[in-house]
Amino acid sequence: MSAEKVFSGKEVATHNSRKSCWIIVHGKVYDVTEFLDDHPGGSKIILKYAGKDATHEYEPIHPPDAITTNLPIEKHLGSVDLGTVEKVEVQITDAEKARQERMALIPPLEEILNLHDFEAIAKMVMPEKAWAYYSSAADDEITIRENHAAYHRIWFRPRVMRDVSTVDYSTTIFGQKTSMPVYITATALGKLGHKDGELNLTRAAAKHDVVQMIPTLASCGFDEIVDAAVPGQSQWLQLYVNTDRVVTKRIVQHAEERGIKALFITVDAPQLGRREKDMRQKYEAEGPAEQTRAGGDVDRSQGAARAISSFIDPGLSWKDVAWFKSITKMPLILKGVQCWEDALEAYDQGLAGVVLSNHGGRQLDFARSGIEVLVEVVAHLGEKRGLRFPNEKFLLFVDGGVRRATDVLKAVALGATAVGVGRPFLYAFSAYGTEGANRALQIFKDEFEMNMRLLGAPTLKDVVPTMVDASNVHTHIVAVPGDNLYNNNYETMPPARLRELKAKL
Repeated sequence: MSAEKVFSGKEVATHNSRKSCWIIVHGKVYDVTEFLDDHPGGSKIILKYAGKDATHEYEPIHPPDAITTNLPIEKHLGSVDLGTVEKVEVQITDAEKARQERMALIPPLEEILNLHDFEAIAKMVMPEKAWAYYSSAADDEITIRENHAAYHRIWFRPRVMRDVSTVDYSTTIFGQKTSMPVYITATALGKLGHKDGELNLTRAAAKHDVVQMIPTLASCGFDEIVDAAVPGQSQWLQLYVNTDRVVTKRIVQHAEERGIKALFITVDAPQLGRREKDMRQKYEAEGPAEQTRAGGDVDRSQGAARAISSFIDPGLSWKDVAWFKSITKMPLILKGVQCWEDALEAYDQGLAGVVLSNHGGRQLDFARSGIEVLVEVVAHLGEKRGLRFPNEKFLLFVDGGVRRATDVLKAVALGATAVGVGRPFLYAFSAYGTEGANRALQIFKDEFEMNMRLLGAPTLKDVVPTMVDASNVHTHIVAVPGDNLYNNNYETMPPARLRELKAKL
């Protein structure tokens, strides 16, 4: 095997045009000339770094293997002597300086009392494009608000005079014990919020003994995340199915070889939803759509989400279930089921479970909340197949809108095995790194202990359907930001504040 060619930075710099465009990413040189007009974000952003080191721009919004996966091997030219590469000057704008000043004023972690506080602080200190990507949802963002509001239509029926001197909120999922019925669900592009990205979640999940679902579109490499886990730590994989089934098969089988315990196949994203806060950021933000060689427009208005998701297969269907079963022995779960009919089909096809989810409100606006769908799934699968939940052979998971342990306990009472939480952990580590994620998980544990005592439930098995009143869960009232006539007179609960702002009050 011949030695890899090593280029000088000066030589790479000569390939700085549309006719010959080379870039450097992680010390490697790539010829992307023929890829320019196929880049989901358009060619202009690549040409900005033609002949230069593009790692700084590439890293936060691409999975590490994106370029090696999508670019033919003959376009992988070799390495570069980094000592000879002219550094790309990163200009610090006034807005970024102001953000860094606010970051220095975040309150100490002990003043963060709940998951809402993390969101309040993150909004003030995250880069604008990162906040837009993490917080954005579909269209008028009705569903993202409904995901949380739906839990407010479910009320408790606590039991008293029960011995709750000790409470145990641990559970077992796919044969592995976990400290609570909460898992860190898959969310993309962790490095937009923090330089360590998803590794913050891996470390926190290990410390608190909860499951981490690794996203297909992580900023950190899959193997990097798995390597960061401690022995015995349970991890799952969330999969966006590639139009190229060879690529999908390779990802799945590699995950199984690395010890991943379950495969969650995302089924609610045959097309990306319109996330307008993210769209307005326009990752390149360099003018109108440009013309391709073929004469068509390159749509660069879709923000980070569009730029990383063009490979997802809109042709995924029920007939693919048999193929997935043929390539892996991992439990297969469909992530993004939104009605009882599809949950029933998943059960009949021998899948291990479903996640009742609407993609965090990021896909179809006016999709119902996962907790509402849970109620109908339990009822209909009980009626048609005689199933009682929780059920070890067919697991029901829920995600979207969860901010309190009380939300989780409501889902558990109604039949869920566990609940996925995503955005709050992003906000936690964006502001505070790994310690923020640790604090978020500890808040959950503290809330579980208190609320299980108040419910009269010594263990999760004691959290049963009769402990909740979900009779109004199907009542659909649009979760608008608030009734102005009421809010004008209501003094809202103060959120966590930056230290400088507190001093002025």
